[in-house]
Amino acid sequence: MINQNLLSMKMMVLTCLLFISSQLFAQNELSPRQTYPDLFEKVQMARIYPDSKSFADAIPKKSPSEIMKAYNTLKNNQNFNLTAFVNEYFNMPESHHATYQSNISAGIEKHLDTLWTVLKRDPDTASTYQTSLLPLPKPYIVPGGRFREIYYWDSYFTMLGLQKAGKLKTIKDMVDNFAYLINKYGFIPNGNRTYYLTRSQPPFFAAMVQLLTQHNKNVKLADYKDVLEKEYNFWMKGASQLSNGKAINHVVKLADGAILNRYYDAGDQPREESYREDFEAVKSTKQVPSIFLRNVRSAAESGWDFSSRWFADGKSYNQIITTDLLPVDLNTLLYNLETAIATANNEAGNRTKAALFNKKANLRKIAILKYFWNKKQGFFTDYNWKNRSLSNQLTLAAAFPLYFKLATLVQAKAVKEKLQRNFLKTGGLITTLTTTKEQWDSPKAWAPLQYISIAGLRNYGYDKLADTISVRWINLNISVFKGTGKLMEKYNVVETDSKGGGGEYPLQDGFGWTNGVLLKLMKNN
Repeated sequence: MINQNLLSMKMMVLTCLLFISSQLFAQNELSPRQTYPDLFEKVQMARIYPDSKSFADAIPKKSPSEIMKAYNTLKNNQNFNLTAFVNEYFNMPESHHATYQSNISAGIEKHLDTLWTVLKRDPDTASTYQTSLLPLPKPYIVPGGRFREIYYWDSYFTMLGLQKAGKLKTIKDMVDNFAYLINKYGFIPNGNRTYYLTRSQPPFFAAMVQLLTQHNKNVKLADYKDVLEKEYNFWMKGASQLSNGKAINHVVKLADGAILNRYYDAGDQPREESYREDFEAVKSTKQVPSIFLRNVRSAAESGWDFSSRWFADGKSYNQIITTDLLPVDLNTLLYNLETAIATANNEAGNRTKAALFNKKANLRKIAILKYFWNKKQGFFTDYNWKNRSLSNQLTLAAAFPLYFKLATLVQAKAVKEKLQRNFLKTGGLITTLTTTKEQWDSPKAWAPLQYISIAGLRNYGYDKLADTISVRWINLNISVFKGTGKLMEKYNVVETDSKGGGGEYPLQDGFGWTNGVLLKLMKNN
């Protein structure tokens, strides 16, 4: 009996250690705030840089220990100048884009072809002193502007254009970089920065591998079987221990036993790349600060940062409830991941595991159609698992079940009619029907959601509407390019003479996923 009790205690200790290690999966990679305690906070709150991300990406001129020693020695001096100290010990992050001048007269296709070179980064080498960058072993494409690193879900839409440009080697390199990140960290971070190691982004890795295998006969899904399963394990961590009506990490088990997913950042402090903004935002909410900040960070994991989609009242940022919501797009992406893992195991000859993941995918499909189809709205919407109700926020996330061919014919028709009646504007599709200052709301529009909607409609034979959206989006992109010489991160599809704008940082140009989707659409899919 004593031995049995001892064994049970050991198992409990082991379980606790495993749980703790899972929560601290990235603690061996120190973020800027961890590397420069107090200094980091002081710099961000002093508004030394207009963009909080600048100091998070800054390049130290000396070792962190030397910098911190100097800071702790000098900071209490009466004449201490924080700006001068920062300028002495740090360089601003490199801007690759600043020297590039586009040639409007050469045309849009020449511009797109040139941008692949402008936005390409060589394999990373270790810096003399630690920075926030997580080095990657192969070349990759960045979005552009303030986004100097690879971004997870951006990259899928960038790859669509790379494929049309015949740059399959770059696609393979980027897929391999993501596989490297999964193998090293257990998941794909939001971007390859230490301060992103608490969250991922919409899981498009399976779709990337599928794109690669469709155009490269030498690559099979089975080649990436293990990393696909590792990513799946990240999103499903803790599922086996859940009871009905409970949630842990990214997983929620509903009252009927169905298991679905949510966005969930492991951190509950201000985001380092938006530190001052998050610190100030806490003052505006009635939520417990840690809960509010986790909801903010989890919305960043969704890629839709920020949108009325995540707000309890459908309009107020201070009522953000991201972790209470099961997002329809996330769950369709995980359905695709499950089917990809099943196919990979079939290719590898593991019929048992293939059958297991086909079953998981089928159960998720049933749950998606049950919990996300809003009969009253005739549209797919998110589901609030805490109050057991469908969201009435109508967004372009509704197109994801069409893109991954989950919707019934009746549902697809209803979605098509709603898109045509309510979302279609002069320059393409608005993101939501709510107009706010947030960048993932009307009148803003984004390339990835245009593409998901267009391709989803084509899957169900609605080519006429798909063509209309495509033509309007292409024309808007080209019009802004002719006026500015740039392709933008996002666009205003209502006032098409506007460049875009809105959100928590200035409008960015470049821009990886805009370029990729534009070229894909111009080449007629």
